[in-house]
Amino acid sequence: MIFRQPLIHGTLIKRYKRFLTDIKLDSGEIVTAHCTNSGSMKSCIEIGAEVYISTVDDLKRKTRYTWEMIRINNSWVGINTLLPNVLAYEALKNNKIQGLTGYTTVKREVKFNDSRFDIYCESETEKCFIEVKNVTMKEGSYALFPDAVTTRGLKHLHTLIQAKKEGFRVVMLYIVQRTDVEIFSTAKSIDPDYAKGLIEAKYNGVEIIAMQAEVNPGKIVLKKQLPVEV
Repeated sequence: MIFRQPLIHGTLIKRYKRFLTDIKLDSGEIVTAHCTNSGSMKSCIEIGAEVYISTVDDLKRKTRYTWEMIRINNSWVGINTLLPNVLAYEALKNNKIQGLTGYTTVKREVKFNDSRFDIYCESETEKCFIEVKNVTMKEGSYALFPDAVTTRGLKHLHTLIQAKKEGFRVVMLYIVQRTDVEIFSTAKSIDPDYAKGLIEAKYNGVEIIAMQAEVNPGKIVLKKQLPVEV
């Protein structure tokens, strides 16, 4: 995924009210940017760290900017939670995810019963629902999800299980937007119910894939699959 417009460099002053951040630009100007990440952002918040933000053309938005990434441990961490769906969609369209190739139809936001899954794929032999989650939390060499309790995420797991029972292939796809980790797992101490839910999902046939993305101010690219421990 290539950024259409050049990003703007600055440093993080603070994040507040979950969805707002104050950024000091290189010019010295202080602006407010929207933070799409509603979680705790544990291990990817550092006051004074370098950040990049994008401009927004939507006149209905109260903020003119969106926070895209932050530099932690000398590498960029992508914190825009809207981008993993774009990354996954592009990768699936171009057969870039091992084990998820050969689909002739790839659609976003497809309804299933009373829910919607992020991506629906279809080939001559199968129909597949894929739910996508953004991962930024780091603990040692582990990338962990979630960084806050997510009842919505748990509901998605239960819906994937139901889709599997109805004959669909189902995949839980985690997009890890940082390169300083080596393994994906669940944050059991933060949300034990979600951790148990993922184990239940795996037992019921939900496939779990974690893809690591390389993030930089020019583009974000899915690089490789990470080992998964649940």
